[in-house]
Amino acid sequence: MIEIKRSDNKIIVSGHAGYSTIGQDVVCAAISTLLQAFYWSMEELTNDEIKADFRPGNAVIEYGNLSKEATLLVDSFFVGVKMVAGEFPDYVRVS
Repeated sequence: MIEIKRSDNKIIVSGHAGYSTIGQDVVCAAISTLLQAFYWSMEELTNDEIKADFRPGNAVIEYGNLSKEATLLVDSFFVGVKMVAGEFPDYVRVS
């Protein structure tokens, strides 16, 4: 199960979906892609400070006060992961 948690200044993504074998797990690939797109969008499209630690099965993204643009990117990330969680509720949990 992948768990995605949001607090005031960080996003934590932990666990493995376990939907399929490594390298074939579309649920893991979807969450990973959304997370990386979010991180690089923050880097490329805003001037906000962001810090990330990506490790297999665990990712932490930390940020401070967000600009309007960065807040929109965070919200967009959560729209995406909630869509995946809605399709695969046994494999992704968003809190």
